[in-house]
Amino acid sequence: MIQLRIQISGLYPIELFQRPMEVITDLFFEEKEVSLLPMEHADVLVTMNINEGSSLVVEGILQEVKTGKTFTAHYEREWRTNDEKERLKQIKNAVSHVYLTLFQDYTGLLQHWGILTGVRPVKLLHQKLRSGLTKEEAHRQLQEDYLVTDEKIQLMQEIVDRQLAVVPDLYNLSHEVSIYIGIPFCPTKCAYCTFPAYAINGRQGSVDSFLGGLHYEMQEIGRFLKERGINITTIYYGGGTPTSITAEEMDMLYEHMYKSFPNVENVREITVEAGRPDTITPEKLAVLKKWNIDRISINPQSYIQETLKAIGRHHTVEETIEKFHLAREMGMNNINMDLIIGLPGEGVDEFNYTLAETEKLMPESVTVHTLSFKRASEMTKNKEKYKVADRDEISAMMKNAQHWTKKNGYVPYYLYRQKNILGNLENVGYALPGQESIYNIMIMEEQQAIIGLGCGAASKFVHPQTGKITRFANPKEPKVYNENYVHYTNEKLKIMDELFKSPDV
Repeated sequence: MIQLRIQISGLYPIELFQRPMEVITDLFFEEKEVSLLPMEHADVLVTMNINEGSSLVVEGILQEVKTGKTFTAHYEREWRTNDEKERLKQIKNAVSHVYLTLFQDYTGLLQHWGILTGVRPVKLLHQKLRSGLTKEEAHRQLQEDYLVTDEKIQLMQEIVDRQLAVVPDLYNLSHEVSIYIGIPFCPTKCAYCTFPAYAINGRQGSVDSFLGGLHYEMQEIGRFLKERGINITTIYYGGGTPTSITAEEMDMLYEHMYKSFPNVENVREITVEAGRPDTITPEKLAVLKKWNIDRISINPQSYIQETLKAIGRHHTVEETIEKFHLAREMGMNNINMDLIIGLPGEGVDEFNYTLAETEKLMPESVTVHTLSFKRASEMTKNKEKYKVADRDEISAMMKNAQHWTKKNGYVPYYLYRQKNILGNLENVGYALPGQESIYNIMIMEEQQAIIGLGCGAASKFVHPQTGKITRFANPKEPKVYNENYVHYTNEKLKIMDELFKSPDV
């Protein structure tokens, strides 16, 4: 693939602008080189002029060297602050605004998310509405400052409204926490995966040691929460695949959860990912039922057998359907299914087939992911082996997912974005009203601390008063975790002690 060479002049200091310019360029071109210094044989020259007078003015010119074609863009806004750090932020946004506009005009590609490249766009709308802006004012700012299109703004607003219907006290849950428990084992590793997940076969000693460490973490964190009078909003077992371990190990784990954590009977939601159908057995479903856990994920990803084989999922399409019906028969009343747009070899027809097969089952929620080429995944390392659909086809599949969910009564309730996501799109969780995952809302909108336990689990500590976020991650490798879980537990307890200084918090 030919690499486009882009030279940008007029931006100083370079280190402030290099990364934002690269991120926006990534939205348009896979193979490119971006330099804020003079470069030889540039294909495109971009000149920026920043005027910091009574108002902020940024002018941009893009010239294609070969043809001489020229594009211009202009941005002008009143200063919103006198704080130097905030002014720098406003300048960066203004430069990004102009740069994106230039490349939209140059390529003819409309970026529906504008200059928003972060994971959580809905959180930004929450913040604007909480600050006292009306919906109209907040929407106008998203459009004018970030170039987000009306279509995406309406999706964000629909999600905000749904989240506040599902969790009316969303903004007042900082005195509680949610718990994420990471089980780092799977039957096999999928080609697109970068989660801490290890093939479980032949690792029983490692599994035993890991579960011992996890029980210890649960016990010590639970003791702290009980002493401080802190309740738990939601508990989520992820991974890996938490149903990779045996029914007996699951039984002991959930028994330990009830013993360790405060008021488990009052937790709003407990979810166990059973994403790989090849891990689901009647015995494991019976254990889930025994401990009053009825929200699970059974993830087909696709109903095309050739696709499953290509991405390293060793279950069959028939097995997905069979295990879904088994879970239903055994009392699982809230089942989620994940589907992925843009898997290798799949186009609109294949994705439409997957939607039609999902419609026969009607799970309570469906999460529609757009494939992301994550840096460490097998798929990214061998891109030539995994051919995926182009931008237009990816967008068509997303449109079909939106029409299908609406037709079948599903509503969008959470959204997140990723780097290197196909078509610069998004991942959206849809649910039948009343069946939304509260944990998914909490993890996306960052209104409370989420404590990660287990191998590879990341904790996100949200300060109850300031909202400042502190991140802390457990080791990803089971051996390292097994040797150091006491240390990592103590480090988390120190952070929690600072966060929740008194029982009144």
